[in-house]
Amino acid sequence: MTSLHFVCRARQALAAGALLLSASAFAHNPVVECRQISADTIQCRGAFSDGSLAPGVRLDVMSYEDKVLVSGKLDKSSMLSFKKPKGDFFVLFDAGPGHVVEVDHAEIVAGAAR
Repeated sequence: MTSLHFVCRARQALAAGALLLSASAFAHNPVVECRQISADTIQCRGAFSDGSLAPGVRLDVMSYEDKVLVSGKLDKSSMLSFKKPKGDFFVLFDAGPGHVVEVDHAEIVAGAAR
């Protein structure tokens, strides 16, 4: 292999790597934050890592037996408040394939969602 051939292959590898990195820079991952804002109320905010909001995206509160306890959609501010269920639960944010996030009740802390 000539040194020129090696340099060309190295440039191709670098170009392919740069293309992959730039594609991931445009990706946006779902982000959900849930907080307990009162003794019986949970507030969740869903969005994407690129800062875009997610109004209209479904957010379900599920039991560990996969029973839907509360079903709703995020409002124009990407927020949804609901009455805290009794027992164990998790919040399911589903913005489509590859954009699903679960928040377990044990991860929910006090204070308003930001």
